Amino acid sequence: MKIRSVISITILFFLHLSCGNVEQDHSSSDGPSTPPTSFEEYGIEVYDSSALSIIDPNAPVETLAEGFYWAEGPVWVEELNALLFSDVPVNKIYKWSEKDSLSVFMASSGHSGKENVNSDRGSNGLMLDMQNRLLLCQHGDQRVARLATGLSNPENNFVTLADNYAGKPFNSPNDLTMDRTGNVYFSDPPYGRPGNETGEIGYNGVFRISNDNEVSLLIDSLSKPNGIALSKDEQILYINQSDPLNPVLYSYEISEDDSLINGKILFDFSEQKETMVGSPDGLKVHKSGNIFATGPGGVHIISSAGKHLALIQTIKATANCTFDSNQEYLYMTTTDMLLRVKLNK
Repeated sequence: MKIRSVISITILFFLHLSCGNVEQDHSSSDGPSTPPTSFEEYGIEVYDSSALSIIDPNAPVETLAEGFYWAEGPVWVEELNALLFSDVPVNKIYKWSEKDSLSVFMASSGHSGKENVNSDRGSNGLMLDMQNRLLLCQHGDQRVARLATGLSNPENNFVTLADNYAGKPFNSPNDLTMDRTGNVYFSDPPYGRPGNETGEIGYNGVFRISNDNEVSLLIDSLSKPNGIALSKDEQILYINQSDPLNPVLYSYEISEDDSLINGKILFDFSEQKETMVGSPDGLKVHKSGNIFATGPGGVHIISSAGKHLALIQTIKATANCTFDSNQEYLYMTTTDMLLRVKLNK
């Protein structure tokens, strides 16, 4: 069954910038702002009726803020009743809330220290650990770190969780997820490096930091691993690959010894890549077990069996997405905008 509902789609043409590594003329912008209305050219396409329990095809896609350079890594923080997200090329984390709108949460978020405040190698993926502490993938510092101060009064003070494997520094940790026992999984593509070139480590890997801080290499064979998430039962690891020549979503079983086995392509974005803007990037797993994966055209809803259920069309290249605490809303970072859409409970 295929259901199609599109809310006044307008085709937009613009410069397609590479995932997680955007270079623009910062001097031409007056900075982020909060627009008064949502854009009507966005829409929702439903391909399978099972998606109707998750999203209304007539739900409006709201624009919450705009004027960023490459918005990334959104995470909902219940303590603040707000969303945090990175703007990678300006080395900042922003905070958005219904009450206070948009503000700067932290400068020097990914290339820390006062001397690096104007660095274009900021934080990327963000998440909260089990103690509600902020974890960051930091491009400039080439590490996965934890904010050492509280979320209400953040300061540029970080604890390094991992910054190398076998003595070689990471490329630029990009996205991360954590299981219920505190193990962190993260991807390490080269998007935070000059020219997107792989560094001394020699490959673009996926790693695991155990809850006792031991770093393990899980995969070194993927060309551009990016977004990463665990299935609801934490038996499957999903990895989005942002290689334009092989734009796919992988799934891997997690074995008893914590290695990854039986890897397969769960969904291939090649068809969408031919006609739509963007590449596979971030992803999150919904309470239904379905995957919300960014890719060409916007955010795709994909079942755990790899069936294409729906597409939230964002027109622009979409970096990442996340839910609020009750999964009432999906928040999306799309190039220079922060968007959201209401979901069905």
